[in-house]
Amino acid sequence: MPDIDILLRNNVKIIGSGDQTLVMAHGFGCDQNMWRFLTPAFEKKYRIILFDYVGSGNSTLSTYSSKRYSQLDGYSQDIIEICDALQLRDAAFIGHSVSCMIGLIASIARPDLFSSLTMICPSPCFLNHPPEYMGGFEREDLEELIALMDKNYIGWANYLAPLVLGVVNKESFLDELSGSFCSTDPVIAKNFAKATFFEDRRSLLKVTPLPCLLLQSQDDTLAPLGIGEYMNQQIQNCELHVVDAHGHCLHMTNPDDISHIIDAFMVPIRTGHPNGS
Repeated sequence: MPDIDILLRNNVKIIGSGDQTLVMAHGFGCDQNMWRFLTPAFEKKYRIILFDYVGSGNSTLSTYSSKRYSQLDGYSQDIIEICDALQLRDAAFIGHSVSCMIGLIASIARPDLFSSLTMICPSPCFLNHPPEYMGGFEREDLEELIALMDKNYIGWANYLAPLVLGVVNKESFLDELSGSFCSTDPVIAKNFAKATFFEDRRSLLKVTPLPCLLLQSQDDTLAPLGIGEYMNQQIQNCELHVVDAHGHCLHMTNPDDISHIIDAFMVPIRTGHPNGS
């Protein structure tokens, strides 16, 4: 029987049908509802697991631990515990933004859980480490962003949302993303933001043996093109697609474009012929 406490804690929802299971992990300041544009393309082929990290969406806030969730490993533990509660093995994983690294951490800790990793707008490190790596931000810039959360939380959310989404995308998406940021407890959001923006997980890229699909926007302020190229070089079994799009939320703004790419990537894995075999 599934562990009901874990499923309630993380507000786990199961939709779709199919022999293979697909786990979708949302990004910072978001929740599982952001996947609603992408799930229709997969719910006839997959059983889809949706959830909210503790501290996000409709998770059980009383179970939040500032110590556990001060690092990305705490969020990866959420994923591992959900998979164990549902007795999942060899599932396909799709993560957005920071969840790409969270899923990678989980897959390394527990190689039995996933058969592939799809990363939407990933970044293993948002900080610049010249000359070998440019994550897009200087430490001072990110520290100012974190400080703004204390001074003016609503202003911080309204500043970050268009930066994440891209200014050319729908106003309704901008309102939704800004509202999602604002609805998160400020203390929890700040803790998650520090883990998201200051951790450096580049060393893990060479470790994963899993086939990985990287989906990157042509114009993404948070994850510049060089990041995808860097990751593609570091991951041994990797496929990089740069989508003609703006912003950091391809699953919301360009679901049709990326669903075809994801499906083509996962078909050989679903049929027992993993990419690169």
